[in-house]
Amino acid sequence: MRKSIIAAFAVILTACGAAQTDKTEIDSSDIQPIPMPIGSIINADTNYSGLSREKHGYGQGVQLDAENRPFGATEFNTEYSKYNASAIGDSSEKNITLTFDQGYENGYTAKILDTLKEKNVKAVFFLLQDYAERNPELVRRMIAEGHTVGNHSVTHRSMPCLTADECRSEVMDMHKYIKDNFGAEMNLFRPPMGEYSELSLAVTRDCGYKTLLWSFAYADWDPAKQPDRTQALEKLKGALHNGAVYLLHSVSETNAEILGEFIDYAKSRGYSFSA
Repeated sequence: MRKSIIAAFAVILTACGAAQTDKTEIDSSDIQPIPMPIGSIINADTNYSGLSREKHGYGQGVQLDAENRPFGATEFNTEYSKYNASAIGDSSEKNITLTFDQGYENGYTAKILDTLKEKNVKAVFFLLQDYAERNPELVRRMIAEGHTVGNHSVTHRSMPCLTADECRSEVMDMHKYIKDNFGAEMNLFRPPMGEYSELSLAVTRDCGYKTLLWSFAYADWDPAKQPDRTQALEKLKGALHNGAVYLLHSVSETNAEILGEFIDYAKSRGYSFSA
């Protein structure tokens, strides 16, 4: 039942494309791999044969509970927490996690960082390797100012379309690049396009990572079709809920303009921010 509910909410709200579903299954057994620390090499004998390769495209959906928390996010937690994966935080905490997906630089990240510094708020920036290679000064600033740098993979491939070894390379090659070049140890992963399978989540977990999706996102990723500033701010305000994980894109001029006002509003309603 939970799987069918999640599938019903699979509306992708990222710059990366629409959700798809691939019904390929390996078999129906439930063999679980052994968790391993970050940087460990997955043993060649690790048995993933019991895990599904069925592709899911995540979306938090539009149906909300009495606490304004999206059912799609809470159901994802219920279904996939065994893989150290979540889309929403603790319902008892008036806390928000701001996350930014960094596919490419559009000139607004510095302004976003300025606002976060002014408001004393920490965020998570999910980086692609190409982004880190092209914008080392911004990555260093993120780290120096206390933000969390998260792993968004090396090449932005759909994780459920890959073998276990390929999944691991997407995660761990990026991990090594950031550690070698910036001295940071990452432990949060956001799968490209919000696409995942049981197999990809298990491999990510076994790399020592937590998969973090989101409980709010909106159409902010197209620089040529930016949302109206007033309407966008109202959407962000209206989505407030305990344990919220906001997905924003730093290519958005609108986000850069309204971020400070949103943070002030959320704080005035008793919310704190953490990363």
